[in-house]
Amino acid sequence: MAAAILALYAVVAVVALPRLLTRGEWAERAPRLAIAVWLAGCISVVASVLFSALAAAIPANMVGHGLAEFFKACADMLSDRATFDSPSARAALLGAALIAARITYCGTAILVRARRERRQHAGMLNILGRHDGELDAVVLDHDEAAAYCLPGRKGRAVITTAALQSLAPEQVAAVLAHEQAHLRGRHHLVLAAAEAFPRAFPHLPLFTRARREIARLVELLADDVAARRHSRIHIAAALVRLATGRAPAFTLGAGGETALTRVKRMLNPAAPLGCRERVAGLSAVVLLLAGPAAVAAIPGLNSFLAHHCHNISIF
Repeated sequence: MAAAILALYAVVAVVALPRLLTRGEWAERAPRLAIAVWLAGCISVVASVLFSALAAAIPANMVGHGLAEFFKACADMLSDRATFDSPSARAALLGAALIAARITYCGTAILVRARRERRQHAGMLNILGRHDGELDAVVLDHDEAAAYCLPGRKGRAVITTAALQSLAPEQVAAVLAHEQAHLRGRHHLVLAAAEAFPRAFPHLPLFTRARREIARLVELLADDVAARRHSRIHIAAALVRLATGRAPAFTLGAGGETALTRVKRMLNPAAPLGCRERVAGLSAVVLLLAGPAAVAAIPGLNSFLAHHCHNISIF
C-alpha cells in the first residue's frame, strides 16, 4: 500500500506542483526559499519513485520500525538471494537502480562538462583579460557590454570594456556585486542540480518548469544580495544597459532575457514574506524532503490501510 501511495504522489506531483508553486508572487518575494521549494519538490518525486520501488520489493513483514529498519530490510534482501525469487521484486529493484543511476549519471555529466568548459574559458581569460584589483574583476576587451562570473574554485567576476564605458561607476559596482553574489552563493551548483532532473527525465512538467524557474530565481536572489549594499536604481540602470549582453552558457551573466522584468522588480520591490509565510515555506521543504521516506518506513502502514479498506468494503 505504501508503494501505491508513493507512486500516486509522484504522478500527481509532476503535474500539480508546477501549478501550485507558480501561484501568486510569493517566489519573487523570497527567491531563496522558492529555490529550496522547487528543488525539494523535484527530489521528493524522484525519492517517491525510488521508495515506491523498494517498498514494492520488500515484503511487509520485513519492515520494522522507522527508516533505519526499512534500509536494514533492504540490506537483508541483498544478502538473501531467496528474496529475489519474485519477478516483481527483481523488477522493482532493477527499476530503482536504473532511476538512481540515471540521475547520478546526468548530474555528474553536467558538472564534468561545465568544469571542462569553465577551465577552457579561464585559460582564455588568462590570455585576453586583465585583472583589475580596484574592481576585483577581470576586464575583457570586447565591444559588447556584458558582465558575468566564471564559477569554480577560483571563481572570478568578468566585465567587458564596453560595459565599463557604458556604465557609471556606481552601476559597475552594483553589477559586480551581483556577480559576486553568484560566486559566494555557489549558484552554479544550484543550476546544475536543476538541470540534472529534466536531463535525466525529459518532458516532465515539474522538472522542466523547475529548471526555468530556478534559473530565474537565482538572478533575483543575486539582485537582492547586491541591493543590500547598492542602490536599487543603480542595479536597475545597469540591468537595462546589459539586457542584450550575452554571456557564455556555462557562466552566470547579469543581463539576459529576464533583465527587463528584474528592472521592474528592482524599481517596485514587493514586501518580503512574513514570518508565518516563511515558516509555511520551510515546513513545505521539510515535508517534501522527508515525506517519501516517512511513508515508506511507517510501521504497519500496509496492514493499517488494508484493515480499514476491508472494513469500508464490508459496509
